[in-house]
Amino acid sequence: MNLIYGTPDTERQLIQGCLRNDRKFQRSLYDKYKKAMFTLASRIVKNKHTAEDVLQDTFLTVFNKLNDFKFQSTLGAWIRTILVRTSLVYLKKPNFEESLEIETHDTPVYWDESLNGNTLHQAIQELPDGYRMVFVLSEIEGYSHKEIGEELTISEGTSKSQLFHAKKMLQKKLKELNPNLN
Repeated sequence: MNLIYGTPDTERQLIQGCLRNDRKFQRSLYDKYKKAMFTLASRIVKNKHTAEDVLQDTFLTVFNKLNDFKFQSTLGAWIRTILVRTSLVYLKKPNFEESLEIETHDTPVYWDESLNGNTLHQAIQELPDGYRMVFVLSEIEGYSHKEIGEELTISEGTSKSQLFHAKKMLQKKLKELNPNLN
């Protein structure tokens, strides 16, 4: 443990301390990841109180299943996976079955250069749950369509379709929120 800051030097030490049920290490793990995980939860479930519940349930799962962590990814990626799955439970698996012809998935969607961050955030929050989850995972978190499909138990084509629809809907919503956008 780093005596100056009171934090573990490595991820492995952090995990070992948590597995010993050392509250200082557990608090350190929570503090290290809570902000990023809350932000992701908020984007997925679009409700602050629900995001807080998702965050709490996620960390309960993390502490209960930490002995299952195999160091095959980063601890943050593992926690993010648990959070996404927990969010799905809260959303009660929205209907992802709508699909488009494959050709339309590759149609580019163009964004206006005068886009404002607050306007974009508001528009994302207004998306239907399925569209929002795929959009956040793909465009903000950087998941591939294959990874999204595995996480959400949908096909890659459905993920592409949901993303396409999300972007089209965002364009429309952004014009409604800011009529000055082209």
